[in-house]
Amino acid sequence: MAGNRSLRSEVEKLVGPTRGRGACVRLLDRFRSAGTCCVCIQIDRPTGTFSLFFFRHDDGTWHVFPPGQRRPEMGIGRLAA
Repeated sequence: MAGNRSLRSEVEKLVGPTRGRGACVRLLDRFRSAGTCCVCIQIDRPTGTFSLFFFRHDDGTWHVFPPGQRRPEMGIGRLAA
């Protein structure tokens, strides 16, 4: 179920409903080295404009923190079968 959360629902969880308000994607980038997708959402409010950056994780969820870097692993588990 965690991977079924949309980017919109994550934004609304943090800032409340955005329908009818100025909320738009300002930046979409994919970091080739890590294969990570990053999105900048700009939100207009009466008190001013602010931006939130979201990162897509391997399990399909969106978070405001980047995923951890993959590190080299050693093991024979996949060869033991």
